[in-house]
Amino acid sequence: MSGHRRGVLPPLAALLAALALWLVPAAATAAPGPRGVEAKAWIVVDARGGDVLASHAAQRPLPIASTTKLMTAYVAMKELPLDKIVRAAPYDPIYGESLMGLKTGERVSVRDLLYGLILVSGNDAAHTLAVRAAGSQARFVGQMNRYAAALGLTDTHYANPVGLDQRGNFSSAADLATLARRLLQNPTFAKIADSRTALLRSLRPPRRIDTLNYLLELAPWATGVKTGHTFDAGYVLVGSGEKKGVGLVSVAIGAPTDETRFTDNLTLLEYGFSQYRRRLPVKRGQTLAEPEIRWSGGRLPLRAARSLQVGVRKGEKVELRVQAPQEVEGPIERGARLGTATVLVEGRRAGAVPLRAGRAIPEAGFFDRARATVADNLIPIAIVMFVILMAAVLLLLRRRTRGNDFRS
Repeated sequence: MSGHRRGVLPPLAALLAALALWLVPAAATAAPGPRGVEAKAWIVVDARGGDVLASHAAQRPLPIASTTKLMTAYVAMKELPLDKIVRAAPYDPIYGESLMGLKTGERVSVRDLLYGLILVSGNDAAHTLAVRAAGSQARFVGQMNRYAAALGLTDTHYANPVGLDQRGNFSSAADLATLARRLLQNPTFAKIADSRTALLRSLRPPRRIDTLNYLLELAPWATGVKTGHTFDAGYVLVGSGEKKGVGLVSVAIGAPTDETRFTDNLTLLEYGFSQYRRRLPVKRGQTLAEPEIRWSGGRLPLRAARSLQVGVRKGEKVELRVQAPQEVEGPIERGARLGTATVLVEGRRAGAVPLRAGRAIPEAGFFDRARATVADNLIPIAIVMFVILMAAVLLLLRRRTRGNDFRS
C-alpha cells in the first residue's frame, strides 16, 4: 500500500498544483509594471505630482555618474543670472572625461555653460559653474547638499559637482526623479534639456554642440533629460516625455550598456503613458464665462484661446476652474485677455488656458451711462421722485389752506 501511495500522490499533487495555478487570476501571478528593464534601479513618475507609476529599488542609494550635474544645474540657476558672462576656471581633466572644451579664462555666459553641462555633460562647465557661483568647488558642494536637504532628497549626498566616482556621491532613482521634476518646471531648463543641438553664441567664435541624450532621437515625444556613465555607476539616464496631455519622468541607474539605458527609459515611459487616456476638458473657442457689460448692457463672451488636453488615469477626477471678472467696461479689444481657465487632475494643476474677449466693446457714451445709471437706480429715483411729489403736494395744500384762512 505504501508503494501504491508513493506512485499515486506525486502525480495527484502535481495535478492539484496545476489546477491551483489555472484558478489563480493572471494579475496575481504576474507582477505589474514594465517588462525587460535591465537597470539595477528604476522608476517612472507623473511629472505633475510625482505619483509613482512603476519602480524597482527606487530608494536604493547608488553612484549616479553625471546625473549629478542635475543638482549642479539647479544650484547654478539659483545662484547665478543666466546672462552673466564669466571666465572659464582652470580645469585639469583626466583621460576620457566629457568636456565642453573650455579654455582657461575664456568668456562664456552662464546660459551657455548650462547647455554645455546638460547636452555634452561638460565636466569643465560643471567646475566653472561651481567656482563662479560659490568661489570654490568645496563651497559649491556644500550648497548642493543644502539644496538636496531642502528638496527632501533623503537618499542623496554629493561629493563633487561633476559626477566622478567618489565616496559620498550618490542618489536614488526616486530622488533623481524628484529633482528632474523640479528642474523641468523651469522653462529655461526644460528648453535646454529638450535641445538636440545648440549654438553657444557667447563664445568667440560661436560653437555648436549636439546632445549625448539619444532618447531624444528615439521618440518624438521625448523631452530630456541627462545621461551619465562611470565605472562604478554603470550607464545612467534620467529621461522625460510628454504625450496624451501628461508629462512623465523616468530614471534608470546601473544599466549594463549604453544602449540599454535608452531602451530602459523608453520602456519605462511607454509603460507610463499606457496608464493614461486623453481628455479634452477645454476646446479652443469654447465660451467659459460671460461677464456683464457695464453701461451698455448685455454680456461679453470669454472664449478659450486654445484647446487643452490632459492625461488621466482610471478613477482620477478632472476639474475646471474659471477665473474671470463678473463685470467689464469698454473699451475692450477683441481677443483681449480677461481671464484664465485652469484644469486640475485630482486637485493638482494640469494646465491653464487664457480666456479672451469674443468681440470688441466700445467705450460707453454719455447717453449709455445716463440710461444705465437710471436703470440701475430706478427704485431709489422713484422713491426720491415720490418724496418730491408728495412734498410739492403738501406744500400746495398748505398754501391753499393759508389762502382760505386769509380770505375768511
